[in-house]
Amino acid sequence: MPTQTRPNDLRNNASTHLWCIIMAGGLGSRFWPIAGADSPKQFIDVMGTGRTMLQSTFRRFCDICPREHIVIITGENYVAQVHEQISDLEPHQVLGEPLRRNTAPCIAYAAAVIGSLDPEATIIVSPADHAVFRQERFTADLQQAVDTVQGHDWILTVGAVPVRPDTSYGYIQFRDEPSLPKAKNLHKVVTFTEKPPVEMARQFIASGEFFWNTGLLVWRLPVLKEAYRRFLPAIAENFFGFNVMTPAAELERVYSQSEGISIDNGIMEKADNVHVLAASFGWSDVETWGTLYDAVPHDRHDNAIVRGNVFTYDTRNTLVVMPDDPTKTIVIDGLDGYIVAASDDTLMICRRKSEEQTFRFASDVALKKLIDKK
Repeated sequence: MPTQTRPNDLRNNASTHLWCIIMAGGLGSRFWPIAGADSPKQFIDVMGTGRTMLQSTFRRFCDICPREHIVIITGENYVAQVHEQISDLEPHQVLGEPLRRNTAPCIAYAAAVIGSLDPEATIIVSPADHAVFRQERFTADLQQAVDTVQGHDWILTVGAVPVRPDTSYGYIQFRDEPSLPKAKNLHKVVTFTEKPPVEMARQFIASGEFFWNTGLLVWRLPVLKEAYRRFLPAIAENFFGFNVMTPAAELERVYSQSEGISIDNGIMEKADNVHVLAASFGWSDVETWGTLYDAVPHDRHDNAIVRGNVFTYDTRNTLVVMPDDPTKTIVIDGLDGYIVAASDDTLMICRRKSEEQTFRFASDVALKKLIDKK
């Protein structure tokens, strides 16, 4: 077992107490066939940037807090992939969950480890697989969020202004008046709604009272612990004794007995001290092929060629994600409104408007392949 370490070289730095938790345990199953249980979305270059989603997120937070203060929590079977993609991480920086129990236990585990190293920590929580398009604005917004929670016992989340009635996003309703006189982009949260039907999403946008939920959270460790003790006391009791030296058997015992619940359902929807900062950076959760199509550049025919040696003719409104193999050439002719995506051994072609139906079919195909392997 590795020796417990503390990043002592940063103890006198102004940012000593600022930490980040990156949650990298999702499966990204909607990106079949390029993503699957063996290599989820966060470990893939979904955006065609030359970096995986996890690498991009880690790099993004290196501009905000010390590198040694970024903690990645993932499934224990993905720990090796994290180390392969990001080098020279300290023992406290990669935590493996023995079981999937949603985001509330995940954050509690990572926060407990951080608390064992720095009881005065201020913690940013971020998904590993979201896209940010203006790094300088992202850094400025997160700095404002960190500065705000230093003076208030608040849970601060970040909301993005919705541009369409997207049913794959969560929505945050907020009060119109600012939470602070000099911060017109900061509001008290009224409600959270997860992935509403399209008509409800349209009403949300028309009202002007809702943001998209980016999943970003900022809070001081004492505020975090108090929220868990109040709303999720069993998780608080079982998890807040963890540190980087906690034996694997103890982790597995606690996880096997833990409730599986999201941080939104468990705390955010119940707490009365939640405020939202309106993001000034471009954002997408890149949750589906449709959101990927919206998030990446288009050519003059509204095709989004994310990756691959691709030539298109008489093709419009189509998303193409192929293996990045210079020895293979892909020619597409006559498509309008399609998704074309391939892994090394599987090709999927479907209409963009039929993505949900194709996802259900693809799930059955992926399950059959898994059974056949066994």
